[in-house]
Amino acid sequence: MCVIFFYVNSSPQNGGYKLILASNRDEFYARDTKPAGTWVSKEYVYGGIDLEPGREGGTWLAVSGKNGTFKVGALLNLTGEPKTRNSLVTNCYGAHNCNTTSTLTNVTTIPSTTIITTTTKTYSSPTLHNNNNSLLGRGMIVTDYVSNFNEDFNNSNYNCRLVEDCSKYNAFNFVSLEIGSSSSAAITLCSNVPASLIHYPEEKYYGFGNSLPSVPFEKVRFGRDRFQAIVQNYFNSDKSDDENVLIKRLMDLLKCKQRFWPDAELMRRAPNWGEHLSAINVAIPNEGYGSRTHTVILIDENNKMQFIEETMLSEDPAGEWSCTHLNKQFF
Repeated sequence: MCVIFFYVNSSPQNGGYKLILASNRDEFYARDTKPAGTWVSKEYVYGGIDLEPGREGGTWLAVSGKNGTFKVGALLNLTGEPKTRNSLVTNCYGAHNCNTTSTLTNVTTIPSTTIITTTTKTYSSPTLHNNNNSLLGRGMIVTDYVSNFNEDFNNSNYNCRLVEDCSKYNAFNFVSLEIGSSSSAAITLCSNVPASLIHYPEEKYYGFGNSLPSVPFEKVRFGRDRFQAIVQNYFNSDKSDDENVLIKRLMDLLKCKQRFWPDAELMRRAPNWGEHLSAINVAIPNEGYGSRTHTVILIDENNKMQFIEETMLSEDPAGEWSCTHLNKQFF
């Protein structure tokens, strides 16, 4: 389980932000992880790193900046989907010529009362692949995306290839952002159960979790609306509240323990643990599982990034936590 909320604006006004993001990583407390920092081999990438044997080098969330462009990748699993063995894969041919039919639809695929027009791509020519259960670590989806800045790894091309190869992984939602200065930001959600790409416009408020965007969990609906209220209140203020206040309010949102239950979709996907998973801040100590990392990322109009991470230092959520606050002036 994980959750992410964000706002993107590639051309913010004075005092504005290109990115405001808040995210929780829900994982087993014992999973070996390197806290957020600059990646040694890719000094322009910031994020935590998975150290789990067989999954080393992957990540759940990372941000990078190079050549005037920012990239953000976030990996969310899809709760309740069976482990993939035989998967239906959709084909995406060429860099920009995906074998698709594209439609503009008014959707309610995000938890909002606002109707947002998105571009939805559905895929033809399905092929059956047999993975023999030798599935790749999904965290490398994020690592590969944020680490590379050539044309093959831009938002469009990377997601086209990912959809083509999606049977290599267990069920996921992959959120990818590309924020440059010469065009509108690219915001894409790639899912593999079923295989699909959804493209979203910038200057909106988004929230995604461990279900398909058409049926968000109740906690995602609440969190997205609360995230929007926090950010809009900050934008509408006289800015006497400094960034630390904004950061604190976003962190408080991530630490919300209220259970948004009942939740029909969560009950369907996780009938045994749904209620325990219905809070934004998940805590199931008896199972050694919960929201073990809280992250806030800000990128201002002048390309200054703040990456704030609070993460558990032990397997006890009531124990000691570390706080990392990274500052980086890009470009």
